[in-house]
Amino acid sequence: MGASYRRGLPHLAAAVDLPGCFGAEPCVELVRLAERGGLDFVTLDDSLGRQGPDALGVLSRAAPATRRIGLVPTVTTTRTEPFRVRAAVATLDRASRGRAGWRIGVSTGGDEAGEVADLAARLWDSWEDGAGIRSVPTGRFLDRDKLHRVDLTGTAFPVRGPSTLPRPPQGHPVRVVDATDGPARTVAARYADVALVRAVTPAQATAVREELRALAVGFGRDPDGLRILVSLLVDLGDGEHAAEPGHGGGGPRPTVRGPLYRGGPVDLAELVAGWHADGVTDGFHLVPVDPRRDLERLVNGTVAVLQHRGLFRTFYPGSTLREHLGLARPAGPVRRGRGAP
Repeated sequence: MGASYRRGLPHLAAAVDLPGCFGAEPCVELVRLAERGGLDFVTLDDSLGRQGPDALGVLSRAAPATRRIGLVPTVTTTRTEPFRVRAAVATLDRASRGRAGWRIGVSTGGDEAGEVADLAARLWDSWEDGAGIRSVPTGRFLDRDKLHRVDLTGTAFPVRGPSTLPRPPQGHPVRVVDATDGPARTVAARYADVALVRAVTPAQATAVREELRALAVGFGRDPDGLRILVSLLVDLGDGEHAAEPGHGGGGPRPTVRGPLYRGGPVDLAELVAGWHADGVTDGFHLVPVDPRRDLERLVNGTVAVLQHRGLFRTFYPGSTLREHLGLARPAGPVRRGRGAP
């Protein structure tokens, strides 16, 4: 993909969180359902008080059970040091053949999350592409001229590199940040590939989008390298249309859990199509109120309507999450000459 981003079809992602679920298989089934709908990626949360298997482990189980959909677990930065974070996410990227993402949990301060995101990228880049030789006849398995040391002392963790693993298939697995709160917006604008924002109205979503893009420019980034998705709770239990007043064509409404759309799959398709056509958002991250019911109605209803109108993909044209999102693969470090420091 080139550096210039041309807005095409909307991007769609969904959460596959199942409260009270203690096994991986029910979540894996939801991931497979989302893949049948052609969604860009799924997310799975991993909060401190959450019971059951960790999000990274669950989506690692989903990797061999799926072929195209992106897999984005939350990996918190307050409980795991950077060397382990980048290794775990890179391993998921290999297991899924380039479909991994990392939803970065940002604390109220935000500084530590940004630091870990930066250090993880440096560690991923400490191996140039092609550094692993694996030549049995010559006995050479590594080109040391393609390794780069990473020696940094951060505010939370010291990091000594290079990485113990080669560069991931995507170069950098896709970094996703919930940019709703102020400190998280800075982290998203500086480091994220995908920013999630909670917005009740198109005007609110547009304002946050413009702020994020301006911040990205301030950090020396091309704002077209940042995808901004509106994150909505969705309750699709009220029939095919039947949106409550204030929902459907009128848009979502605020709740203590965040913006909520309650209505039918067809009206949700209208909302997705309308907000995207108006340039409000690059797409939507949808969080089902009833995961099994609402995800099925999203795929078989909302997505089917958008596909019928030519407003959403009917197949995956690429194989990696970066390709789904129209994001270029980071080039990585420039090779050093022999004897260079």
